[in-house]
Amino acid sequence: MAFIDYYTVLGLDKTASEADVKKAYRKLARKLHPDLNPTDKQAQTKFQAINEANEVLSDQVKRKKYDRFGKDWEHGEEFEQQRRDQEARGGRTAFANNDDSDFSSFFESMFGASQGRGNAPRTGQDLHATMQLGLKDILESHKETITVNGKQIRVTIPAGIANDQVLKLKGHGVKGINGGADGDLIINFEVKDFPGFERKGNDLYCQTSISLYKAVLGGDTTIDTLNGKVKMKIRAGTQNGERIRLKGKGIPAYKKEKEMGDLYVSFQVSIPQNLSPEQVMLFEQLMQMD
Repeated sequence: MAFIDYYTVLGLDKTASEADVKKAYRKLARKLHPDLNPTDKQAQTKFQAINEANEVLSDQVKRKKYDRFGKDWEHGEEFEQQRRDQEARGGRTAFANNDDSDFSSFFESMFGASQGRGNAPRTGQDLHATMQLGLKDILESHKETITVNGKQIRVTIPAGIANDQVLKLKGHGVKGINGGADGDLIINFEVKDFPGFERKGNDLYCQTSISLYKAVLGGDTTIDTLNGKVKMKIRAGTQNGERIRLKGKGIPAYKKEKEMGDLYVSFQVSIPQNLSPEQVMLFEQLMQMD
């Protein structure tokens, strides 16, 4: 089997961090996704290659084996056990120098035709996909269809799913070989904040502007939430930056739609400008009474 340099596939070097691997994969996946290249066979082949590279390099255990054993990384444990057994018998190992050709010779002898390597069951590769959502998309559990390698898959998206959360759909990856299990589909979710709202866990934070007069005297105001407009009372003497809580107006807990976070609203008091002479006089009178 020809050696595939997974680092080159993702445009990285061996010093790349986990974050570098993730970033490179996402960038290439968006560019090469079959949905964007339905007639480009070369792009589809590259897409499968970056999925394979990401599966190995994003997994610390697999990456460590790959860095040590190269193309034969999947059988690294068998190699180590064979080496230990031979040394325990006092024998001299022919592959003690970790030379790639020595590895290959060892694996060929261990998994060659005499042992039916070509007919052995092999698990299919996992596939990776990214799904982008907004905060309003996660207020209720719902289903969406995602296309992976030309195949449409119906995905249930639980309410309250978090940004960068991963779901695994077993058996929806590449088909196994010789009766081996099918690979899995691994979906990474990117949940974007809604304009004007910041998410922290299941709680939401926003700001609203109120007039100086309303801050001093109190009154009512209407604000937007993810579920629509809500009328709320403002107490007399509200300070700039003061925050109140609207219970149950946040994000549902993951897979628990009835357990809702809260919405925290901060008040920004708007100072009036271009006052008339009469208004200036009234403020001066108030200042003298203070």
